[in-house]
Order: sequence, then structure tokens, then C-alpha cells
Amino acid sequence: MEQMYHMDDKDRKIIGILREDSSLSSRQISRKTGMPVTTVHNRLRKLREDGIIKKYTVILDHRKLGRGFAALIHVSCSYDTLRSGRKDQHQLAAEIMRLPEVEHVDIVTGSTDLIIRVRTEDVESFDRFLFKKLQTMPGIADTKTFVVISEL
Repeated sequence: MEQMYHMDDKDRKIIGILREDSSLSSRQISRKTGMPVTTVHNRLRKLREDGIIKKYTVILDHRKLGRGFAALIHVSCSYDTLRSGRKDQHQLAAEIMRLPEVEHVDIVTGSTDLIIRVRTEDVESFDRFLFKKLQTMPGIADTKTFVVISEL
């Protein structure tokens, strides 16, 4: 069994700053935390080596990219259809993830099997995605859509 990593206050401060802006250098993080730059550098290296920090990413302005409409779709799978097509839930999720409108797919437990995050230009393009692409895929039994009103 893998040993759990125990973060201290210094690690938390560094990670908190990176969550706000992952493009900051060790020197900039050092200034914000009051820690020596070598301490910040060594801790960042250790957090990456230990797999705590998996990757750095960007947050896009989706409206400027023409993808300002966002929705979460809860999907219930038809396991009979999946089995007859020799697919499982993971394969269906991977197939859905390849659709250009799809930002993220989670496999979950409960009455919902998948939660999909989708971005489109507007309601009309979402309508086309939902009814012409997603709901026509073999293995999808039911969908429930939640429109994103505000993102924090």
C-alpha cells in the first residue's frame, strides 16, 4: 500500500499560491510566502517527484473562445446494450471524451453512471450535441442536464 504524503503549512502555502497562478516562478512564490527561494524550489521538486503535483494547467476564458455555454450531463447507462456491443462503462466514457464538445467525463456511483462536462457556443449548439451526438450513442439509456449558471 502506498504511503500517504503529509503536507505541512509551507506546502499548503505553496500549493495555494500555485492554485491562483501556476505560472509563477519559484522566486515569485518565495516573495509571496516569505520562504527562501531554495526552500520553495526544493519543496516544488519534492511535491512533483512524490506525485502530489501531477501537472500545471491553464484556465481558459471560454466565452472568448466561443464556448461560453456549459452544462453538466448525468448519464445512466444501458448495460444490456453495452454488453451486446461488447463495451463497458470505461469504453463508453472514453468514446464520449473524444467528442469535441466534451471537457471532462467522470465515472461515478449511484443512480447516475457518468457525469459529463460539456462546452458549446450556445443553447442551439448544445441542443445539437445532446440530441444528435450524445443521446444517439449505443449504451446511453437516460440523460439529465444541468446548465451551469456561474463558474467560480
